[in-house]
Amino acid sequence: MYSLDNLLDQFSQGNVRALSRLISFVENDPYAKDYILSKIFKNVGSGYRIGITGPPGAGKSTLVDSLASKIHDSGKRVSIIAVDPSSPFTGGALLGDRYRMYEAMKRGIFIRSLASRGSLGGLSESTIAVADLLDAFGSDIILIETVGVGQSELDIMNASDTVIVTLVPESGDSIQAMKAGLMEIADIFVINKFDREGAKKFEMELRTVLSMSNNAKNGWKPPVIRTVATRGEGIDDLIEAIFKHYEFLKEKGILAHKRRERVKREITESIKEKLWGKYFLSSHWKDNIEKCVDKVISGEETPYSVVEKIIKEI
Repeated sequence: MYSLDNLLDQFSQGNVRALSRLISFVENDPYAKDYILSKIFKNVGSGYRIGITGPPGAGKSTLVDSLASKIHDSGKRVSIIAVDPSSPFTGGALLGDRYRMYEAMKRGIFIRSLASRGSLGGLSESTIAVADLLDAFGSDIILIETVGVGQSELDIMNASDTVIVTLVPESGDSIQAMKAGLMEIADIFVINKFDREGAKKFEMELRTVLSMSNNAKNGWKPPVIRTVATRGEGIDDLIEAIFKHYEFLKEKGILAHKRRERVKREITESIKEKLWGKYFLSSHWKDNIEKCVDKVISGEETPYSVVEKIIKEI
């Protein structure tokens, strides 16, 4: 582990290249991931994590760019995790959103694209681990933009302290939208591209639905913020709403509870990975699976009974 120790030493000195290389290890090497996170975890916990989700075409990347730039200009250290669709050939991130984050790049804000790799929850499986690295590196604010696949992006709720759901006037009937799980996770709603036709009508519908719903979370009623991210309009209002939510979470003790739950999930997921990895790396796993399939097809076993037997073997 000498090379990792060397990188970790450079990381502790604020070397951005070392940070980038450690993220690559965390994404691609489960053994290195465990070693890296065990070394840096004592410094995790001060970074505030903000998730930005919403349907494709809502302008999430432009919103993140404008939001990150404004927060950076206020003196806080900001990092961005942009979860991109995976290349069907290499499995890597397509980097499609990078060109929309010109202002953030101009300011030297750290941006890391992660490949979704087929995840249906809108995030890469390594998102939380990468956020931990950025947290330990000294980021005050970590912005996490999901891939934009619609209402299945519920993982962001577990990865973030504040969840921003970004909509546009074309998002359609807000009553239908409120039935989607995506809408129920929002701490803040943003209606982006508010200069478009129908924006005020959509806002009125959304506010009406919110007033009739039980969407208040522990006493917090999600505000609705108007933005035109391409012009930076409404970003100050959004930042104010974010920090109001932060103060609310701190005051109610919810922030500490959220972070405790996140650690619990990390432990649980790590156990699952280790159990699967232990079986997957065994020399007979392929033959064993084939034999199990044969028994299920022949009626000797069920999928559930063979799983029980496999777990007992591990």
